[in-house]
Amino acid sequence: MDLTYPPEADEFRLEIRQWLEDHLPPGWLTAGSEMAPAERAELMRSWTDTLFAGGWICATWPVEYGGKGLSTMQGVVLNEEFARAGAPLRADFFGDTLVGPTILRWGTEEQKQEFLTAILQGRVSWCQGFSEPEAGSDLASLKTTATLDGDEWVINGQKVWTTQAQHADYIFLLARTNPDAPRHKAISYLLVPMKQPGIEVRPIVQPDGSAEFNEVFFTNARCPRDNVIGGVDNGWAVAMTTLGFERGTSATTGHRRFGKELDRIIELARANGRAEDPLIRQRLAAAWSKVKIMEVNGWRSLTGVLNGASPDETYPGTLGATNKMFWSEYHRDVMELAMDILGMDGQILSGDAGAEEYVPGYGQRRGRADYPASALQASFFFSRSETIWGGTAQVQRNIVGERVLGLPKEPRPGG
Repeated sequence: MDLTYPPEADEFRLEIRQWLEDHLPPGWLTAGSEMAPAERAELMRSWTDTLFAGGWICATWPVEYGGKGLSTMQGVVLNEEFARAGAPLRADFFGDTLVGPTILRWGTEEQKQEFLTAILQGRVSWCQGFSEPEAGSDLASLKTTATLDGDEWVINGQKVWTTQAQHADYIFLLARTNPDAPRHKAISYLLVPMKQPGIEVRPIVQPDGSAEFNEVFFTNARCPRDNVIGGVDNGWAVAMTTLGFERGTSATTGHRRFGKELDRIIELARANGRAEDPLIRQRLAAAWSKVKIMEVNGWRSLTGVLNGASPDETYPGTLGATNKMFWSEYHRDVMELAMDILGMDGQILSGDAGAEEYVPGYGQRRGRADYPASALQASFFFSRSETIWGGTAQVQRNIVGERVLGLPKEPRPGG
Protein backbone atom coordinates (compact mmCIF):
# COMPACT_ATOMS: atom_id res chain seq x y z
CA MET A 1 0.00 0.00 0.00
CA ASP A 2 1.59 3.26 -1.19
CA LEU A 3 -1.11 5.91 -1.46
CA THR A 4 -0.58 9.66 -1.64
CA TYR A 5 -3.36 12.10 -2.44
CA PRO A 6 -2.46 14.34 -5.39
CA PRO A 7 -2.82 18.14 -5.02
CA GLU A 8 -5.96 18.21 -7.18
CA ALA A 9 -7.63 15.79 -4.77
CA ASP A 10 -7.02 18.21 -1.88
CA GLU A 11 -8.48 21.04 -3.96
CA PHE A 12 -11.57 18.96 -4.68
CA ARG A 13 -11.86 18.13 -0.97
CA LEU A 14 -12.11 21.83 -0.14
CA GLU A 15 -14.83 22.22 -2.78
CA ILE A 16 -16.89 19.43 -1.24
CA ARG A 17 -16.44 20.75 2.29
CA GLN A 18 -17.63 24.18 1.22
CA TRP A 19 -20.68 22.73 -0.52
CA LEU A 20 -21.60 20.75 2.59
CA GLU A 21 -21.21 23.81 4.81
CA ASP A 22 -23.47 25.77 2.46
CA HIS A 23 -26.22 23.15 2.23
CA LEU A 24 -26.36 21.34 5.57
CA PRO A 25 -28.46 22.94 8.33
CA PRO A 26 -26.72 25.29 10.78
CA GLY A 27 -25.04 23.36 13.56
CA TRP A 28 -24.95 20.05 11.65
CA LEU A 29 -21.15 20.04 11.47
CA THR A 30 -20.68 21.28 15.05
CA ALA A 31 -19.32 18.61 17.37
CA GLY A 32 -21.86 17.53 19.95
CA SER A 33 -24.84 19.21 18.31
CA GLU A 34 -27.97 17.20 17.62
CA MET A 35 -31.03 17.86 15.48
CA ALA A 36 -34.52 17.17 16.73
CA PRO A 37 -35.90 13.96 15.14
CA ALA A 38 -38.60 15.91 13.26
CA GLU A 39 -36.02 18.32 11.82
CA ARG A 40 -33.75 15.48 10.73
CA ALA A 41 -36.66 13.65 9.09
CA GLU A 42 -37.62 16.79 7.19
CA LEU A 43 -34.05 17.26 5.97
CA MET A 44 -33.91 13.67 4.74
CA ARG A 45 -37.10 14.17 2.72
CA SER A 46 -35.59 17.09 0.81
CA TRP A 47 -31.97 15.91 0.74
CA THR A 48 -32.29 13.85 -2.45
CA ASP A 49 -33.36 16.95 -4.39
CA THR A 50 -30.46 18.87 -2.87
CA LEU A 51 -27.98 16.18 -3.88
CA PHE A 52 -29.39 16.00 -7.39
CA ALA A 53 -29.21 19.78 -7.81
CA GLY A 54 -25.56 19.65 -6.73
CA GLY A 55 -24.82 16.78 -9.12
CA TRP A 56 -23.47 14.53 -6.38
CA ILE A 57 -25.71 11.49 -6.87
CA CYS A 58 -23.66 8.94 -8.86
CA ALA A 59 -21.12 11.68 -9.58
CA THR A 60 -18.57 9.16 -10.93
CA TRP A 61 -20.94 8.15 -13.74
CA PRO A 62 -20.11 9.46 -17.23
CA VAL A 63 -21.36 12.94 -18.07
CA GLU A 64 -23.48 11.62 -20.95
CA TYR A 65 -25.58 9.67 -18.45
CA GLY A 66 -26.01 12.50 -15.97
CA GLY A 67 -22.94 12.07 -13.77
CA LYS A 68 -20.01 14.41 -13.29
CA GLY A 69 -17.46 11.99 -14.70
CA LEU A 70 -15.38 12.15 -11.51
CA SER A 71 -12.15 10.21 -11.36
CA THR A 72 -11.73 7.32 -8.92
CA MET A 73 -9.75 9.53 -6.55
CA GLN A 74 -12.33 12.30 -6.70
CA GLY A 75 -15.02 9.74 -5.95
CA VAL A 76 -13.04 8.60 -2.90
CA VAL A 77 -12.67 12.17 -1.66
CA LEU A 78 -16.39 12.78 -2.19
CA ASN A 79 -17.28 9.69 -0.13
CA GLU A 80 -14.79 10.61 2.59
CA GLU A 81 -16.12 14.14 3.03
CA PHE A 82 -19.76 13.10 3.11
CA ALA A 83 -18.87 10.36 5.62
CA ARG A 84 -16.94 12.87 7.74
CA ALA A 85 -19.96 15.17 7.76
CA GLY A 86 -22.42 12.35 8.41
CA ALA A 87 -24.42 13.37 5.35
CA PRO A 88 -26.19 10.82 3.10
CA LEU A 89 -24.71 10.47 -0.39
CA ARG A 90 -27.27 8.43 -2.24
CA ALA A 91 -30.89 8.62 -3.28
CA ASP A 92 -31.61 4.89 -3.30
CA PHE A 93 -28.98 2.31 -2.30
CA PHE A 94 -30.18 -0.40 -4.66
CA GLY A 95 -30.55 2.05 -7.54
CA ASP A 96 -27.37 4.10 -7.45
CA THR A 97 -25.07 1.52 -5.86
CA LEU A 98 -26.16 -1.83 -7.36
CA VAL A 99 -28.43 -1.89 -10.40
CA GLY A 100 -27.33 1.50 -11.77
CA PRO A 101 -23.63 0.54 -12.11
CA THR A 102 -24.73 -2.86 -13.47
CA ILE A 103 -26.78 -1.17 -16.21
CA LEU A 104 -23.79 1.07 -16.97
CA ARG A 105 -21.62 -2.02 -17.40
CA TRP A 106 -24.02 -4.36 -19.23
CA GLY A 107 -27.01 -2.34 -20.46
CA THR A 108 -27.86 -1.31 -24.00
CA GLU A 109 -27.91 2.37 -24.91
CA GLU A 110 -31.72 2.32 -24.79
CA GLN A 111 -31.69 0.78 -21.30
CA LYS A 112 -29.20 3.35 -20.05
CA GLN A 113 -31.30 6.22 -21.36
CA GLU A 114 -34.49 4.80 -19.86
CA PHE A 115 -33.30 3.85 -16.38
CA LEU A 116 -30.19 5.83 -15.43
CA THR A 117 -31.76 9.29 -15.44
CA ALA A 118 -34.60 8.06 -13.23
CA ILE A 119 -32.06 6.60 -10.80
CA LEU A 120 -30.05 9.83 -10.71
CA GLN A 121 -33.13 11.92 -10.01
CA GLY A 122 -34.32 9.58 -7.28
CA ARG A 123 -37.64 9.08 -9.11
CA VAL A 124 -37.52 5.27 -9.12
CA SER A 125 -36.81 3.03 -6.13
CA TRP A 126 -35.46 -0.51 -6.46
CA CYS A 127 -35.17 -3.81 -4.64
CA GLN A 128 -33.05 -6.90 -5.32
CA GLY A 129 -34.61 -10.26 -6.15
CA PHE A 130 -31.84 -12.87 -5.93
CA SER A 131 -32.40 -15.10 -2.88
CA GLU A 132 -35.14 -17.75 -2.79
CA PRO A 133 -36.29 -20.15 -0.04
CA GLU A 134 -34.07 -22.89 -1.52
CA ALA A 135 -31.51 -20.69 -3.28
CA GLY A 136 -29.53 -18.50 -0.94
CA SER A 137 -25.85 -19.37 -0.80
CA ASP A 138 -26.36 -21.71 -3.77
CA LEU A 139 -27.90 -19.01 -5.94
CA ALA A 140 -27.63 -21.04 -9.15
CA SER A 141 -30.31 -23.43 -7.85
CA LEU A 142 -33.02 -20.75 -8.10
CA LYS A 143 -36.44 -21.87 -9.34
CA THR A 144 -38.17 -18.63 -10.40
CA THR A 145 -38.88 -18.83 -14.14
CA ALA A 146 -39.36 -16.30 -16.90
CA THR A 147 -41.02 -17.50 -20.11
CA LEU A 148 -41.19 -15.38 -23.23
CA ASP A 149 -44.72 -14.57 -24.40
CA GLY A 150 -44.59 -12.32 -27.43
CA ASP A 151 -42.98 -9.05 -26.33
CA GLU A 152 -43.12 -9.83 -22.61
CA TRP A 153 -41.55 -12.16 -20.07
CA VAL A 154 -44.02 -14.01 -17.84
CA ILE A 155 -42.53 -14.56 -14.38
CA ASN A 156 -43.51 -17.17 -11.79
CA GLY A 157 -41.80 -18.02 -8.51
CA GLN A 158 -40.80 -16.58 -5.17
CA LYS A 159 -38.03 -14.39 -3.74
CA VAL A 160 -37.24 -13.94 -0.06
CA TRP A 161 -35.35 -11.52 2.21
CA THR A 162 -36.12 -8.80 -0.34
CA THR A 163 -35.25 -5.52 1.35
CA GLN A 164 -37.56 -2.55 0.68
CA ALA A 165 -39.79 -4.56 -1.67
CA GLN A 166 -42.88 -2.97 -0.16
CA HIS A 167 -41.69 0.46 -1.33
CA ALA A 168 -39.91 -0.37 -4.61
CA ASP A 169 -41.02 0.60 -8.11
CA TYR A 170 -38.77 -2.02 -9.77
CA ILE A 171 -37.06 -5.25 -8.81
CA PHE A 172 -33.91 -6.48 -10.53
CA LEU A 173 -34.20 -10.24 -10.36
CA LEU A 174 -32.69 -13.47 -11.56
CA ALA A 175 -34.98 -15.98 -13.28
CA ARG A 176 -34.45 -19.25 -15.11
CA THR A 177 -35.07 -18.64 -18.83
CA ASN A 178 -33.69 -21.84 -20.34
CA PRO A 179 -34.79 -25.16 -18.74
CA ASP A 180 -32.43 -27.18 -20.96
CA ALA A 181 -29.14 -25.34 -20.29
CA PRO A 182 -26.67 -25.93 -17.42
CA ARG A 183 -27.89 -24.08 -14.37
CA HIS A 184 -25.32 -21.25 -14.49
CA LYS A 185 -26.08 -20.67 -18.18
CA ALA A 186 -29.87 -20.72 -17.92
CA ILE A 187 -30.41 -17.54 -15.90
CA SER A 188 -31.34 -14.04 -17.05
CA TYR A 189 -31.20 -10.70 -15.23
CA LEU A 190 -34.55 -8.88 -15.56
CA LEU A 191 -35.87 -5.45 -14.57
CA VAL A 192 -39.46 -6.00 -13.47
CA PRO A 193 -42.06 -3.34 -12.50
CA MET A 194 -43.35 -4.01 -8.98
CA LYS A 195 -46.67 -2.17 -9.18
CA GLN A 196 -48.67 -4.71 -11.18
CA PRO A 197 -51.11 -7.59 -10.77
CA GLY A 198 -49.37 -10.89 -10.11
CA ILE A 199 -46.86 -9.54 -7.55
CA GLU A 200 -47.57 -9.98 -3.84
CA VAL A 201 -45.28 -8.61 -1.12
CA ARG A 202 -45.42 -10.08 2.39
CA PRO A 203 -43.29 -8.33 5.05
CA ILE A 204 -41.18 -10.52 7.36
CA VAL A 205 -41.46 -8.97 10.82
CA GLN A 206 -38.17 -8.98 12.75
CA PRO A 207 -37.68 -9.26 16.54
CA ASP A 208 -37.45 -5.48 16.92
CA GLY A 209 -40.73 -4.96 15.07
CA SER A 210 -39.17 -3.72 11.84
CA ALA A 211 -40.13 -5.34 8.55
CA GLU A 212 -37.67 -4.24 5.88
CA PHE A 213 -37.22 -7.83 4.63
CA ASN A 214 -40.01 -9.31 2.55
CA GLU A 215 -41.20 -12.35 0.67
CA VAL A 216 -42.21 -11.57 -2.91
CA PHE A 217 -44.49 -13.91 -4.89
CA PHE A 218 -44.78 -13.78 -8.69
CA THR A 219 -47.83 -15.26 -10.39
CA ASN A 220 -47.77 -14.56 -14.14
CA ALA A 221 -46.14 -11.17 -13.51
CA ARG A 222 -44.79 -9.46 -16.62
CA CYS A 223 -41.98 -7.26 -17.84
CA PRO A 224 -40.99 -6.04 -21.33
CA ARG A 225 -38.89 -8.36 -23.46
CA ASP A 226 -36.20 -5.68 -23.72
CA ASN A 227 -35.73 -5.49 -19.93
CA VAL A 228 -33.07 -8.20 -19.94
CA ILE A 229 -29.68 -6.83 -18.87
CA GLY A 230 -26.59 -8.36 -20.45
CA GLY A 231 -28.42 -10.73 -22.78
CA VAL A 232 -30.68 -13.74 -22.34
CA ASP A 233 -29.15 -16.61 -20.31
CA ASN A 234 -26.20 -14.43 -19.28
CA GLY A 235 -27.62 -13.41 -15.93
CA TRP A 236 -25.05 -15.24 -13.84
CA ALA A 237 -22.19 -13.09 -15.13
CA VAL A 238 -24.28 -9.94 -14.73
CA ALA A 239 -25.27 -10.90 -11.17
CA MET A 240 -21.64 -11.39 -10.19
CA THR A 241 -21.03 -7.78 -11.23
CA THR A 242 -23.88 -6.61 -9.00
CA LEU A 243 -22.58 -8.63 -6.05
CA GLY A 244 -19.17 -7.08 -6.65
CA PHE A 245 -20.64 -3.60 -6.30
CA GLU A 246 -22.55 -4.71 -3.19
CA ARG A 247 -19.41 -6.03 -1.50
CA GLY A 248 -16.96 -3.42 -2.71
CA THR A 249 -18.48 0.05 -2.85
CA SER A 250 -17.81 0.93 0.80
CA ALA A 251 -14.27 -0.47 0.95
CA THR A 252 -12.56 2.86 1.65
CA THR A 253 -15.15 4.41 3.95
CA GLY A 254 -17.07 1.45 5.40
CA HIS A 255 -14.91 1.33 8.53
CA ARG A 256 -16.20 4.76 9.59
CA ARG A 257 -19.67 3.58 10.55
CA PHE A 258 -18.17 0.79 12.65
CA GLY A 259 -15.77 3.22 14.31
CA LYS A 260 -18.58 5.60 15.30
CA GLU A 261 -20.65 2.77 16.67
CA LEU A 262 -17.67 1.40 18.62
CA ASP A 263 -17.10 4.85 20.14
CA ARG A 264 -20.68 4.73 21.41
CA ILE A 265 -20.15 1.26 22.89
CA ILE A 266 -16.95 2.41 24.65
CA GLU A 267 -18.86 5.37 26.12
CA LEU A 268 -21.46 2.97 27.52
CA ALA A 269 -18.73 0.77 29.02
CA ARG A 270 -17.18 3.78 30.77
CA ALA A 271 -20.55 5.05 31.97
CA ASN A 272 -21.66 1.82 33.63
CA GLY A 273 -18.22 0.79 34.90
CA ARG A 274 -17.76 -2.23 32.63
CA ALA A 275 -14.64 -0.64 31.14
CA GLU A 276 -12.89 -1.53 34.42
CA ASP A 277 -13.37 -5.23 33.67
CA PRO A 278 -10.08 -6.44 32.08
CA LEU A 279 -11.91 -8.98 29.89
CA ILE A 280 -14.28 -6.31 28.54
CA ARG A 281 -11.33 -3.97 28.01
CA GLN A 282 -9.50 -6.66 26.05
CA ARG A 283 -12.53 -7.28 23.84
CA LEU A 284 -12.91 -3.54 23.21
CA ALA A 285 -9.23 -3.31 22.24
CA ALA A 286 -9.61 -6.24 19.86
CA ALA A 287 -12.68 -4.59 18.29
CA TRP A 288 -10.78 -1.32 17.82
CA SER A 289 -7.89 -3.16 16.12
CA LYS A 290 -10.33 -4.82 13.71
CA VAL A 291 -11.83 -1.47 12.71
CA LYS A 292 -8.29 -0.28 11.94
CA ILE A 293 -7.69 -3.43 9.88
CA MET A 294 -10.81 -2.60 7.85
CA GLU A 295 -9.43 0.87 7.25
CA VAL A 296 -6.09 -0.49 6.04
CA ASN A 297 -7.77 -3.06 3.80
CA GLY A 298 -9.83 -0.25 2.29
CA TRP A 299 -6.63 1.56 1.35
CA ARG A 300 -5.26 -1.67 -0.11
CA SER A 301 -8.32 -2.01 -2.29
CA LEU A 302 -8.11 1.59 -3.48
CA THR A 303 -4.39 1.30 -4.16
CA GLY A 304 -5.01 -1.76 -6.31
CA VAL A 305 -7.62 0.06 -8.40
CA LEU A 306 -5.43 3.17 -8.79
CA ASN A 307 -2.56 0.93 -9.92
CA GLY A 308 -4.64 -0.55 -12.70
CA ALA A 309 -6.56 -3.45 -11.18
CA SER A 310 -10.09 -3.66 -12.55
CA PRO A 311 -13.07 -3.89 -10.17
CA ASP A 312 -13.61 -7.47 -11.38
CA GLU A 313 -10.13 -8.38 -10.13
CA THR A 314 -10.89 -6.86 -6.74
CA TYR A 315 -14.59 -7.65 -6.27
CA PRO A 316 -16.21 -10.10 -5.92
CA GLY A 317 -12.92 -11.98 -5.91
CA THR A 318 -10.65 -12.91 -3.06
CA LEU A 319 -10.18 -9.48 -1.49
CA GLY A 320 -13.90 -8.80 -1.67
CA ALA A 321 -14.65 -12.17 -0.09
CA THR A 322 -12.13 -11.57 2.68
CA ASN A 323 -13.43 -8.07 3.45
CA LYS A 324 -17.09 -9.10 3.46
CA MET A 325 -16.40 -12.06 5.75
CA PHE A 326 -14.25 -9.91 8.05
CA TRP A 327 -16.57 -6.94 8.61
CA SER A 328 -19.77 -8.97 8.89
CA GLU A 329 -18.33 -11.30 11.53
CA TYR A 330 -16.75 -8.32 13.32
CA HIS A 331 -20.11 -6.58 13.56
CA ARG A 332 -21.88 -9.68 14.82
CA ASP A 333 -19.22 -10.12 17.52
CA VAL A 334 -19.05 -6.46 18.58
CA MET A 335 -22.83 -6.28 18.94
CA GLU A 336 -22.68 -9.30 21.24
CA LEU A 337 -20.02 -7.39 23.18
CA ALA A 338 -22.36 -4.39 23.36
CA MET A 339 -25.11 -6.54 24.86
CA ASP A 340 -22.64 -8.00 27.36
CA ILE A 341 -21.65 -4.46 28.39
CA LEU A 342 -25.28 -3.49 28.87
CA GLY A 343 -25.91 -6.65 30.87
CA MET A 344 -29.47 -7.00 32.13
CA ASP A 345 -30.15 -3.40 31.03
CA GLY A 346 -29.85 -4.70 27.47
CA GLN A 347 -32.99 -6.74 28.06
CA ILE A 348 -35.02 -3.57 28.65
CA LEU A 349 -36.42 -1.90 25.52
CA SER A 350 -34.98 1.58 25.87
CA GLY A 351 -35.76 3.19 22.51
CA ASP A 352 -37.98 6.17 21.76
CA ALA A 353 -41.06 4.74 20.07
CA GLY A 354 -41.67 7.91 18.05
CA ALA A 355 -38.11 8.82 17.09
CA GLU A 356 -36.18 8.14 13.92
CA GLU A 357 -32.73 6.76 14.70
CA TYR A 358 -29.80 5.86 12.47
CA VAL A 359 -28.71 2.24 12.70
CA PRO A 360 -25.32 1.48 11.06
CA GLY A 361 -25.81 -0.58 7.93
CA TYR A 362 -29.57 -0.46 8.31
CA GLY A 363 -30.20 3.26 7.82
CA GLN A 364 -32.98 5.37 9.29
CA ARG A 365 -35.31 3.42 11.55
CA ARG A 366 -38.44 4.66 13.28
CA GLY A 367 -39.11 3.26 16.73
CA ARG A 368 -42.28 1.26 17.32
CA ALA A 369 -44.72 1.81 20.17
CA ASP A 370 -45.25 -1.94 20.55
CA TYR A 371 -41.52 -2.80 20.59
CA PRO A 372 -39.38 0.29 21.33
CA ALA A 373 -35.91 -1.12 20.75
CA SER A 374 -33.03 1.35 20.93
CA ALA A 375 -30.70 1.96 17.99
CA LEU A 376 -28.07 -0.27 19.60
CA GLN A 377 -30.56 -3.08 20.16
CA ALA A 378 -31.82 -2.76 16.59
CA SER A 379 -28.22 -2.90 15.35
CA PHE A 380 -27.73 -6.11 17.36
CA PHE A 381 -30.72 -7.71 15.63
CA PHE A 382 -29.62 -6.49 12.18
CA SER A 383 -26.06 -7.76 12.64
CA ARG A 384 -27.38 -11.32 12.69
CA SER A 385 -28.27 -10.99 8.99
CA GLU A 386 -25.01 -9.44 7.82
CA THR A 387 -23.06 -12.71 7.70
CA ILE A 388 -25.75 -13.98 5.30
CA TRP A 389 -26.76 -11.33 2.77
CA GLY A 390 -24.37 -10.49 -0.06
CA GLY A 391 -22.78 -13.94 0.27
CA THR A 392 -22.58 -15.95 3.47
CA ALA A 393 -19.40 -16.01 5.52
CA GLN A 394 -19.10 -19.73 4.80
CA VAL A 395 -19.19 -19.16 1.03
CA GLN A 396 -16.59 -16.39 1.37
CA ARG A 397 -14.31 -18.86 3.17
CA ASN A 398 -14.70 -21.29 0.29
CA ILE A 399 -13.66 -18.55 -2.16
CA VAL A 400 -10.57 -17.69 -0.13
CA GLY A 401 -9.68 -21.35 0.38
CA GLU A 402 -9.98 -22.23 -3.30
CA ARG A 403 -8.57 -19.06 -4.90
CA VAL A 404 -5.90 -18.02 -2.38
CA LEU A 405 -4.88 -21.20 -0.61
CA GLY A 406 -5.34 -23.47 -3.63
CA LEU A 407 -7.49 -25.94 -1.75
CA PRO A 408 -9.69 -28.36 -3.72
CA LYS A 409 -13.24 -27.24 -4.35
CA GLU A 410 -15.86 -28.27 -1.85
CA PRO A 411 -17.74 -31.39 -3.05
CA ARG A 412 -21.16 -30.63 -4.48
CA PRO A 413 -24.28 -32.46 -3.21
CA GLY A 414 -24.69 -35.69 -5.16
CA GLY A 415 -21.40 -35.14 -6.94
